[in-house]
Amino acid sequence: MTKVRLFASSAAALSILLGTGVAVAQDPVKVDAEKNKLVLENDRVRVYEVKNPPGGTLKMHSHPAHVVYFLDAGKAKFTNADGKVTEAAVKAGEALWSEPVTHSVENTGTTPLNAIVVELKDAKK
Repeated sequence: MTKVRLFASSAAALSILLGTGVAVAQDPVKVDAEKNKLVLENDRVRVYEVKNPPGGTLKMHSHPAHVVYFLDAGKAKFTNADGKVTEAAVKAGEALWSEPVTHSVENTGTTPLNAIVVELKDAKK
């Protein structure tokens, strides 16, 4: 078996083991481009705007360590890659810190849930 075929077989097996609902290091700006707009990116941070309408879901995606600043009050359901579900009510002007995470986010409220995300990059580069 060639190295290319072996790699392809290994990648396919890995995706089957992980299941179709789990994204591995998926960039939210690429996974949900219609809901995530890149505002700034440099060697230290990446900043993007998120617009999630009522009932909308942000597909499974990954973040490095980051801060989320909520522009609107609302309710959300976060489903981690391991299936753990957390629900939260957030206030406009609230900022939350998160360690690296892979999750999907459902807007369970009746108003748009808009936020600014600031992802940190390795400053040692």
